[in-house]
Amino acid sequence: MKRQQMVNGIVKETAAKSSMASSSNGGARSSRVLPGPSAPQEGSLSLTQKFIQITLVVTAYWTVSISMVFINKYLLSSPDLKLDAPLFVTFYQCSVTVLLCLFLSVLSRVAPSLVSFPILRFDYKITREVLPLSVVFVGMITFNNLCLKNVGVAFYTVGRSLTTVFNVILSYTILKQTTSIKAIVCCTIIISGFILGVDQEGNSGVLSYMGVIYGILASLCVSLNAIFTKKVLPSVDNNLWKLMFYNNVNAVVLFLPLLLLNGEIIVIRDFDKLYTFHFWMMMTVSGVFGFMIGFITGLQIKVTSPLTHNISGTAKACAQTIMAVMYFREYKTSLWWLSNALVLGGSGGYTHVRRTEMQRQHDENVKARAAEDAKPLRSPNSVV
Repeated sequence: MKRQQMVNGIVKETAAKSSMASSSNGGARSSRVLPGPSAPQEGSLSLTQKFIQITLVVTAYWTVSISMVFINKYLLSSPDLKLDAPLFVTFYQCSVTVLLCLFLSVLSRVAPSLVSFPILRFDYKITREVLPLSVVFVGMITFNNLCLKNVGVAFYTVGRSLTTVFNVILSYTILKQTTSIKAIVCCTIIISGFILGVDQEGNSGVLSYMGVIYGILASLCVSLNAIFTKKVLPSVDNNLWKLMFYNNVNAVVLFLPLLLLNGEIIVIRDFDKLYTFHFWMMMTVSGVFGFMIGFITGLQIKVTSPLTHNISGTAKACAQTIMAVMYFREYKTSLWWLSNALVLGGSGGYTHVRRTEMQRQHDENVKARAAEDAKPLRSPNSVV
């Protein structure tokens, strides 16, 4: 979940840039990260093979993403588990990510034909440069899990739906970038859906105001995370896997005092299922899925497009909501469903508007460069 948030926070604002860069470079694909032997080139695949490839990747994305939410919900607030240690769960997931990064780095040295992964060497200077992002990252994943702990999976999408709105606000206040009226209308639709969703959740008697607050804070941190990620990426050679490693190393350290202050060390010590295989298996699976979502998200963008990825994410959120309502046997009013439709529709509309605007700007820049190149060169001795 946390990896997905980090990647998606960047993708939403760079979807058009990525697709335009791809078309400008003749459809060049990004370099592989984890797969072993290089896959067949896109041009060598038949239409059926492409369809099967896209179907498998999108299915994997949906499976990992939805499973991760349900597993985290189980770990955070299951009546069977009865574990009140959300920070420890998040701390362990970050630890798993660090170990997996180190394992893949070693494996890439031993078997470079099987795995392509950056060689990781700990650099204290890089950890300091990444630290501001790590502070925001810790806030993001902590508030994400606290939101999920306090609200139902069905309401989770609406509870964290203000990320796009904060993107617009922070882009104006921090980056001094203005937003079009169409994009603001989409944000208004999202806010309307959020307010309606909170109202309907309250009418049903299951609303957690702390869960709503955590969701708002999580949305804010996701937006900040995207901004800080862009600033910090040059420190790790623009490599997202290196950034993931250093970010999670810092997060593991930052979580230690938080665990002490929140009293979760004592909670874990007295936890009656601490030494059971089932508990640690679920914890480890959640950590592995958290790592995998970053790879699968990038792979989905690679085999489809950034815009298609956003559409897939919106459809996935819709399916996740329906599955949660059915699994937990919840009854929802028509207005509650309308709130979800407004949130998902506004988010999808914003993505489309931004892509259209950036495509138009790109086309104008291309025309301007072409016009500049077409101008005849003046002789140094020419008289005006």
